Amino acid sequence: MGGSTLKDVLEPADDAVPRLRVVTRELPPMDDVLAYTTPYDPLFWCRRGESLAAFGDLLTLRYVGAQPGDASIAERWRAIAAAAEIDDPVQLPGTGLVAFGSFVFDPQSERDNVLRVPGMIVGRHSGRAWVTRLAFDDTPDEHEPELPPRSPFGPHWSATLGPGRQSAEGYQDAVRQAVEAIGAREVGKVVLARDIVGTVPAGSDLRRLVRSLLEGYPDCWVFAVDGLIGASPETLVTVSKRTVTARVLAGTTARGGDADSDVAAAVALTRSTKDQEEHRFAVRSVLTALEPHTSSLAAADQPFTLKLPNVWHLATDVEGVLSENASSLDLLSVLHPTAAVAGTPTAAAMDVIRRLEPFDRGRYAGAVGWTDASGDGEWAIALRCAQIGRAAPSSPTAPITAYAGAGIVADSVPESELLETRVKFRPIVEALA
Repeated sequence: MGGSTLKDVLEPADDAVPRLRVVTRELPPMDDVLAYTTPYDPLFWCRRGESLAAFGDLLTLRYVGAQPGDASIAERWRAIAAAAEIDDPVQLPGTGLVAFGSFVFDPQSERDNVLRVPGMIVGRHSGRAWVTRLAFDDTPDEHEPELPPRSPFGPHWSATLGPGRQSAEGYQDAVRQAVEAIGAREVGKVVLARDIVGTVPAGSDLRRLVRSLLEGYPDCWVFAVDGLIGASPETLVTVSKRTVTARVLAGTTARGGDADSDVAAAVALTRSTKDQEEHRFAVRSVLTALEPHTSSLAAADQPFTLKLPNVWHLATDVEGVLSENASSLDLLSVLHPTAAVAGTPTAAAMDVIRRLEPFDRGRYAGAVGWTDASGDGEWAIALRCAQIGRAAPSSPTAPITAYAGAGIVADSVPESELLETRVKFRPIVEALA
């Protein structure tokens, strides 16, 4: 993507490779690290209790017009990692040099991609805990890193939400136009989103939103990166010691109101031709993207049903072994956007999305996660999330936008797709209430 540009680098200058000094030390075990990130701009990542909480902006890279994993991002990170002095005897996922990232869905977006290296990280994994201090190598600090003080949680708050640029009626009309495009063989599948917008009180402790999502969706990837906060059920890619894993979700139905109707809903999902077709598109797009970069790759022939508090999903796990010296950042560009969030063929689906969605998705349905010095990392698709902006000077509120989408195939029904978006909005809307 030669058209990408570096928007800003906070220390040092654009043409220099910063030299960082990173020290990780083990701590006594702890259950919760969320209080070690900041209330107003949390940096946080968690799934099933394995967590990273960070604060301080040591180095921030912002790009416009780039895809995640293209040379302007991945190569820059490789150079920073190669120049860093890292003292990490703990050697667990998330120790040592780590950057948190959030990338836009569409490379034509006017929003920015970001990689942020914090000044301090507190983490836990496999029952062990640690603290990492990150600094420029000319920073005078000879002390061992110590656990910073916990920041007390601010008062509870709630958001005010209302219709966005795509109304319920407008969304159903967009679905009809998408079905027409599928009938004309312009695309095989396209994923259409709609938005809701609102405000949150200025100065709100955004960790309250993170906490609500952690409590309601512990099996999801709960994240807060640069104002994007959510709980995603879908892994884009994880790389750990050259093993690559991904989870594909496509095909959705609401949970039943009681045990019998819930089982019936799951069974109906597995028998749904529309949802099975949508899922096959998504799995094939991931396998096709990963095959050139792996020496072995496996996925189950049939999806399983994944139960979340509000929905059932059809899910397939994919696993492989990297066949080249690639990093998790490199794989983002070949995987994103998957058919689960864009459609197929990808380029045609993106054109339809640009034509039918009256807004810029920003980082919704993009990649969010972290990477380390070796290129290992965990990346999810930014779903069930909201982007919170900064409050204008003297304004009592800050803007917030949330998105939800549904996969459209030939026999999609507009009313049903609208209902699916309402179900998918529920996690973030309830957490904001």
